[in-house]
Amino acid sequence: MKILGLVGGTTWLSTIDYYRYINQGINDSLGGLNYAECILYSLNFGDIDKNNERNDWDSNYRLVLTACKRLISGGAEGLVLCANTIHLLYDRLKKEIDIPIIHIADATAAEIRKLSIDKVSLLGTKFTMEHEFFRQKLAENGIEAILPSENDRKFIHESISGELAKNIFSDKTREKYVSIIEGLADKGAKGVILGCTEIPLLVKQEDVSIPAFDTTLIHSNAAVEFALS
Repeated sequence: MKILGLVGGTTWLSTIDYYRYINQGINDSLGGLNYAECILYSLNFGDIDKNNERNDWDSNYRLVLTACKRLISGGAEGLVLCANTIHLLYDRLKKEIDIPIIHIADATAAEIRKLSIDKVSLLGTKFTMEHEFFRQKLAENGIEAILPSENDRKFIHESISGELAKNIFSDKTREKYVSIIEGLADKGAKGVILGCTEIPLLVKQEDVSIPAFDTTLIHSNAAVEFALS
């Protein structure tokens, strides 16, 4: 079994699910008392958030690169960036990291293709929705991503930092997310990417009428597959 290095804390809430899903996945495959060999480096999300709001991706890059190098020095053989937005730094990290980094968008695109879906909506932070890094991976797999309106993108981003990242999950916010998702389904989206690892803590498959792609679970499963390869 390969040792996984998890860059977590962005936020700790979804990092818990990564740890749980990865260990469950290993146990489902190997049985008995077998669980994942992994190392977790949990960043202070307050530092990440301050840099995000200043659009200071150089500082975030240094934080994440340091975490990756510390995981590698501890024996990690593959890296899992436990958040969608942090994958904005993937291409820069690959230039300095010589072990595999399991990309969340590659794994998500593979799951979407299994259902022969070619158009999805993408929800996440404003960085995930408005930058190209996630949508480009989808496009490479023949999948079109449609985005919420500007006002809805603002609501989603602010609810992530103002509520979900603080462990606040309200029915009112859930209802708004469902309304956004169903509205995009009316515009042709055949599935929805829950493209922030906190969103699946709020919105579940049973809440919506189209396939919901839980990026936390999908990414965790890809990490399990890598660890067992």
